[in-house]
Amino acid sequence: MEKLRLGVLGCSFHYFKRVAVPLRESLLVEPYAIASRDGAKAAAAAGQWGFSASYASYEALLADPKVDIVYIPLPNHMHLEYIMKAADSGKHILCEKPLCLNAADARSAADYCEKKGVLLMEAFMYRFHPQWRRARALVDCFDIGTVRATHCIFTYNNKDPKNIRNIAAFGGGALFDIGCYAVSSSRLLMGAEPERVVCQAETDPSFGTDILSSAILDYGNGRRSTLTVGTQLYSVQRVDAYGTDGSLSVEVPFNMFGDVPGRLHVANGVGRRTVETEIVDQYQLEFDAFAQAVIDGTPVPTPVEDAVANMAVLDALSASAKSGSWEPVARY
Repeated sequence: MEKLRLGVLGCSFHYFKRVAVPLRESLLVEPYAIASRDGAKAAAAAGQWGFSASYASYEALLADPKVDIVYIPLPNHMHLEYIMKAADSGKHILCEKPLCLNAADARSAADYCEKKGVLLMEAFMYRFHPQWRRARALVDCFDIGTVRATHCIFTYNNKDPKNIRNIAAFGGGALFDIGCYAVSSSRLLMGAEPERVVCQAETDPSFGTDILSSAILDYGNGRRSTLTVGTQLYSVQRVDAYGTDGSLSVEVPFNMFGDVPGRLHVANGVGRRTVETEIVDQYQLEFDAFAQAVIDGTPVPTPVEDAVANMAVLDALSASAKSGSWEPVARY
């Protein structure tokens, strides 16, 4: 079977560091073209990473009829524009998280792609790792009873003023960059949508971005999630779920290594155990799953509705950080 030809918008360090090498093993996706607003930079990246074509503009790549699917790792504030331009070109789209800067824009992106007849998926790679599929299965079979609380901590230390994660106009800040993972994993483990949220955020006086945010997500019926995300702290990531009959912890929940087994720590009335899952690369799984949906003409494995719902929670968290009060989570 001929592979789908992938076009990458931007010379993304994230793509080169985490995606490029795993895709060499894909039987479904061929990295074909890369674009940058700096043509020389795109050409150099193409030579280094094995792309057949390079372009000096994103629009030129989108105009290439050989491109089947597009990956958008651009800064957050550019997502909506290039989702729509890619859809206009008839390309199926895998877009980095968060899908847009707010839920209304995410809703617009979803509706626009549906109208144009192209698939759109938010690139939450962790959802494809077997450690998370196993975690969800353990919750579904009530191995820890009914989940009543979850907690996520996700932090790193980045004080570079030129980094897009520290530029407010580009959609930077802890909530957008990593809070989206905390919210997504909470919703996944709870199997529901929060009704209201409250959030407290500390803002960097120079960057204008939130650098330490903590929040409570209230799901009603005595079920709550807490989260803390930060961009100027020692790097930590962990997710814990607490049920009526036990607990579950995901050891490296998001930036899971591709060369060691995933590990879950589970405790219940029977005893304590560590569950190991197979060695896989979650980025290859993500791209292959998206490509398979394109090939089969089926819905994407992570529905775009999930991206819209996740963004609605982030909207409410941002509103609460400003108001200092509980804020309802809108439905779109």
